This record gives sequence, structure tokens and C-alpha cells, in this order.
Amino acid sequence: MRSGRRQRTRRAGTIPQTIARWALVALLGVAGASHLTWGRRGYRIVVPDWATRMLRTDKDMIVVASGAVEFMLAAALAVLPGDRARVGAVVAGFFVAVFPGNVHQWRTRRDAPLMRTDRARFVRLLLQPVLVAWALWCTRPVSEPRRRMRS
Repeated sequence: MRSGRRQRTRRAGTIPQTIARWALVALLGVAGASHLTWGRRGYRIVVPDWATRMLRTDKDMIVVASGAVEFMLAAALAVLPGDRARVGAVVAGFFVAVFPGNVHQWRTRRDAPLMRTDRARFVRLLLQPVLVAWALWCTRPVSEPRRRMRS
């Protein structure tokens, strides 16, 4: 070993991280399915008018695109272990990107699937940073000391 420092290896994560990562895969998959099927119409309410002007598209396309992105992120977390940390950062960024829609829905007090009360809409705002932290934590590699080989 060089200069007396311990070398470290990276491993995929702890058992709680693995369970949390697969739960995140499931959450993203269900959210993607709901955006593309049963909740599609209701989620249009969440899309702010400024988003349609900025992206030059309609609310339905934004809902469909977000559902497709959720499916792709779930798949990437499930099948790209070598890129897990990068995918986790993208998932966290996605959660940040959809936050303005959640704020819009809370401010306008409009119902959407599973968000039919002011309390539910407000709690979702508080949970958004938790989702960001969850995505980053469960995809972070864990460092561990490398064991010395005996001669």
C-alpha cells in the first residue's frame, strides 16, 4: 500500500439500501403506470400553465412524458448496477423537476389522483425532499476497507 493509507473498495450498498432501491424502482414503476393509464387525465391538473408555454406542448404530453421518464428511471435502477449512483442523481433531479407541479397543485387546491385534500397536497410537498434524499442514499456506493492479504 502506498504511503500507509488504506485502500478502499466500493460495494453496491447495504441490505437496507438495496431494499430501499427496489422500493424506489417499484414506486417509479407504479407512478409511471398511473401517469400513462388510470391517472393520466387527473394529472393534467398538476401541470402549471407556464410549463406548457415553456415546453411548447400541452398538459397531456407533459403527463405522458413524465410517466415514460418514470418507467425509464425504474428500469435503469433495476438493470444498470454500474451506473447506479448516476441514475440515482438523475432520479433525484427528476423529483426536483416535478416539484413546481406539486406546488402548483397545492396552491390551486385542485384534486388529482390520491391528492384530494389540502392536507394530502401539503404533505406531498414535505415528502418531496425525502424522495430526493431517498434516491441519493439508496444508490450511493458504500466504501469499505480492503482486507490485507496474508503472505
